[in-house]
Amino acid sequence: MLARQPCARYTRPVRFGVVVLVALAGAVALCSPAFPAFARYGALPRKADAPVTVLLAGVAPKYPPSAVWPYPALPEDYSGAADTLLLAQLRPDGTTNLLSIPRDTWLNIPRWGFGKINGANVHGGPEMLVSAVESLTGVNVDAYALLSLHAVRSMTDAAGGVTLDVAQRMEYEDKAGKLSIDLQPGRQHLSGEQAEGYLRFRKDGLGDIGRVARQQTFLTAFTGKLKNPLNVWRVPGIVGALNSNVKSNLSRAQVGALLGGVLGGPSIAMHTVPGDFGGGGTWLPNRSALQALVSKHFRDPNDPRTLNIAVVNVAAPDGSARRLKEKLEGMGYQNVSISSALGSAATTTASGTAAARVLQDVGYGRVEAAQSAGGADVTVRLGSDTPGE
Repeated sequence: MLARQPCARYTRPVRFGVVVLVALAGAVALCSPAFPAFARYGALPRKADAPVTVLLAGVAPKYPPSAVWPYPALPEDYSGAADTLLLAQLRPDGTTNLLSIPRDTWLNIPRWGFGKINGANVHGGPEMLVSAVESLTGVNVDAYALLSLHAVRSMTDAAGGVTLDVAQRMEYEDKAGKLSIDLQPGRQHLSGEQAEGYLRFRKDGLGDIGRVARQQTFLTAFTGKLKNPLNVWRVPGIVGALNSNVKSNLSRAQVGALLGGVLGGPSIAMHTVPGDFGGGGTWLPNRSALQALVSKHFRDPNDPRTLNIAVVNVAAPDGSARRLKEKLEGMGYQNVSISSALGSAATTTASGTAAARVLQDVGYGRVEAAQSAGGADVTVRLGSDTPGE
């Protein structure tokens, strides 16, 4: 008995060590698809001071002009037309607002001219595409992420497919993309290839607007699956699939802010650019309705640029109120009025909602607990400390 004790003493540690090694190997294998993404974007979740707004664009593939079908697409360089456009804004509390932008939206694209918004990426890359979206919505875009055609298929397969309701019979043969779309109506579980067909189908009489509705249905099903704790083990594979099919200028700090918002328990609200069908297969945005939608759902509640700002010249040099109005409007302030008042004041003051934040942009002065003028949200009273021309 005594001679056997040493063997018994080491049996459990050896077995335990093997179990640990196997578990570690499994963890490494499970997480390995996400290693490139972690190396590039890895950041600790953090609570952001302001919303992070990202433009997501699904880019159409390019095909050789002289080739005969069937043929493969050219190597992905993310310079194709933006087939899908989604403006995503995640706030520090985890609230996420998504704005679907029909690819046929007609507008005057900065540095190019009038055309469909999906052509901006072709003519000026992601920078022009971002400018077009900012011009359309008035929302500042912090970063972009261009997704290849294979992103949806790869991410859906990595997630184990998605379950959603197919509203109608879908049958179409996409010879260029070598995609056969054949879906029956009803609730069903879609593979990556089927999900791609579901999203690319357009033969329903609604064109791009029908595609937008299906995009939102798919996103609801996909994010719902990700929020299920039983699917957490799929996350590395999904991250890896995304990283293999994306071109992005997201910074580590922005990724950290996005993670912080997501971990805060996100609620997602989906919207679509309001408008109507125009000639030539275009979508004509309703500017006033879009402005109302953006003001309600996509404005930073701590951003004073949408507030009513009254600038009153009390004791500043002539023209000071006008110059400050021009300065603030150059920063994106939309509602600035000016006036003058008799009196003397050695120091510039600001009163009202977000007065301290406005003074950061003014560049001088102090906050004063006084009533705002004429119902303005913030009143800036210029004193003799105001710089001249």
